[in-house]
Amino acid sequence: MCILLKLVLLYLWVHWVNQGSDFVTGGSGNVTSGTVFVNGTASIGKTDDNFICATLDWWPPNKCDYGTCSWERASLLNLDLSNPILLNAIKAFSPLKIRMGGTLQDKVIYETKDDKSPCAPFVKNSSEMFGFSKGCLPMSRWDQLNVFFKKAGAMVVFGLNALSGKTIGSDGSASGAWNSSNAESLIRYTVNKGYSIHGWELGNELCGTGVGAKVAPDQYASDVKSLENIVQNIYRGFEVKPSVIAPGGFIDTNWFAQFIQRTPKSLQVVTQHIYNLGPGNDNQLINHILDPSYLDGGAQPFRDLKAILKNSATPAVAWVGEAGGAYNSGQNLVTNSFVNAFWYLNQLGMASSYDTKTYCRQTLIGGNYGLLDTATFVPNPDYYGALLWHRLMGSNVLSTSFSGTTGVRAYAHCSKQSQGITLLLINFNANISVNVRVATEGEQAPRIKLGNTSREEYHFTAKDENLHSQKVVLNGKILALNSSGGIPPMEPVNRSMTDPIIVAPFSYVFSHISSIILPACIN
Repeated sequence: MCILLKLVLLYLWVHWVNQGSDFVTGGSGNVTSGTVFVNGTASIGKTDDNFICATLDWWPPNKCDYGTCSWERASLLNLDLSNPILLNAIKAFSPLKIRMGGTLQDKVIYETKDDKSPCAPFVKNSSEMFGFSKGCLPMSRWDQLNVFFKKAGAMVVFGLNALSGKTIGSDGSASGAWNSSNAESLIRYTVNKGYSIHGWELGNELCGTGVGAKVAPDQYASDVKSLENIVQNIYRGFEVKPSVIAPGGFIDTNWFAQFIQRTPKSLQVVTQHIYNLGPGNDNQLINHILDPSYLDGGAQPFRDLKAILKNSATPAVAWVGEAGGAYNSGQNLVTNSFVNAFWYLNQLGMASSYDTKTYCRQTLIGGNYGLLDTATFVPNPDYYGALLWHRLMGSNVLSTSFSGTTGVRAYAHCSKQSQGITLLLINFNANISVNVRVATEGEQAPRIKLGNTSREEYHFTAKDENLHSQKVVLNGKILALNSSGGIPPMEPVNRSMTDPIIVAPFSYVFSHISSIILPACIN
């Protein structure tokens, strides 16, 4: 009898481990049902394998917005590269794309042997464009950054100063050809040192009406051709050359169309920036983030750029080169808290659906919208969402729709480095749990059931159900760094394929379903 009792207890324990605790059953409140339809006949888009990207900016500690100075020592020039959390956070992606750039990049001078003037930092000056003087990048710091990025396994994109040599008129128009000599010196130095650069990007937010300054599309195209010539010359003999990237700004369809038409062979990547939530001091910011109808409007820039590229002769692809959601450094306890995932993950889903190859989050660290906390380097909630996307969501994007409540958004990709598909389900409902069934669309996309009768689920909720929390709960456990500053493991719970995916209120779920094999996912 004692042995039988032990066996029963063992069975119950194993069942509990496999099924997870009751937190994923939705708890109290209203429950509704819905169906996610996945069309697996063919992919609707294809991302880079390393779709997730994050930025590092130039802002000094005295960059302030709305009376708050949120950048501390997160600049390219002063970031503590010896911090173990920073190293571990980047290495966890293996690799993470990092785009170095931002507003002040078009005021940066690169220290060279030929330049005898002192390499001075940015100095606050309200009479200057963007409120700061020109600043200098010492080659000793460039060395430190490249050594660190190699150690971390990062893929580096660097934004070059596109205003060098130009004259800025009273209306902000920047005229004249780009003076490429300083940038060319930096690129030659980089190659001579053996540093690996994934891409060189020219300019920041100088397209269309510009931010601070603007460059006409024909002149910008000419400047990009100059950069392409420099890259081809300096990297002559290299089997793989860095991409030439531009313009890194807000989409203006007429400007972008003209620019792309004039760069059919000199441009590999077209970058746009996304700040569709408005200013960081908007007291309606959290309401925008939690309104799926409002967020749906964010698809238009992706739709526009995809159409421009499709109608042009360019082989260039689309990236989001910088996206912070709320401009002017974001908003503390909103854009760096759990609630921001409803904007960020929805953006990742929409962007990939429109064939965007890479999405760079503003920032990795710095401001109030970093993946890492600016002061402590501890990951904010969005870091874990980004990391799990990187690990689970493959490059083939599947057409996905949801039938049921209007408060759910659903995205599906072929799984990464494994068979099956991975779903992302986001529940914007405050008090409604959603029981989700999965169906595949189209006679040419049947579900092939294999021996595996379970799926893996990752349920993310806010600590203490506080949407402003900077701590995130995965499958009932708070994600926290270990004693060495290491990123914690993110383990799924296993669920029976006969059960629905239960998405709790104000939560999101990744689900890897290895038993659904679709034509779009078969190589």
